[in-house]
Amino acid sequence: MDAFALGPVLISVPRLYALACAALLLAAAWLLLGLSPGARARWFNGLLLTWLVGARLGHVALNLDAYAAAPLDVLKLWQPGYHGLWGLLAALVWTGWALRDHLLRLIGAMALTLGASVLWLVLVTLAPLGSDASLRELPDLTLENLEGEAVELSSLAGEPVVLNLWATWCPPCLRELPLLAEADRRDDVTVVVANQGEELLQVARYLDEQALDFRYPLLDPNQELMVLSESPGLPTTLFFDAEGRVAERHVGELTRAQLDAWLDHD
Repeated sequence: MDAFALGPVLISVPRLYALACAALLLAAAWLLLGLSPGARARWFNGLLLTWLVGARLGHVALNLDAYAAAPLDVLKLWQPGYHGLWGLLAALVWTGWALRDHLLRLIGAMALTLGASVLWLVLVTLAPLGSDASLRELPDLTLENLEGEAVELSSLAGEPVVLNLWATWCPPCLRELPLLAEADRRDDVTVVVANQGEELLQVARYLDEQALDFRYPLLDPNQELMVLSESPGLPTTLFFDAEGRVAERHVGELTRAQLDAWLDHD
């Protein structure tokens, strides 16, 4: 899983790795570069800013169609959507400019920046704090829709399935529901929105008020899907291929670029 819960807050594991690598980079710069406190702070703060801007713009450039459909999503910096290589290139350019008068320190700072980036990539790849969820295929679980009709999730295999776990008290869940409703209008994918632990009237009222129409709005009153998927919190979205096997999973708010990549890749 790519996040864990700290009380009511979901912490992205890749971002936790990034914070740890940034802290290690700062400590190494303090020990090895011999910069004055002011010069070190200016270089490091600028490095973080340029990395974030470069990584965000790089991701946007690679997903122009998704962001053209919703340009303001570029400013939603809390959402996933950062390209590490573009961020690294921006950080190296900033380092070259900020330390241009100190050749040896410039070379050392670039080496440390590259080393921290490689470490982050290794951590994201190996995921020492992550764990594979036990749910690997569409579960043999029957839930009810808003009309009280039984829907067996395993029977939906045959085309890709997006399974979203949500609740009306969860702001990120509510922000991504219109995106899921839009995807549900496609003919090549099945979207299932399974409410976790709430009453029928509360769920039906919210979907009706927001004019959100889904083919499979289901109720999971005992939150069985959260248990099966070992989800640390909401929202959680799982993507199953046409054979019903888990292909992708994401804990936290889903972005248009993510969802487009899942559906187009399949």
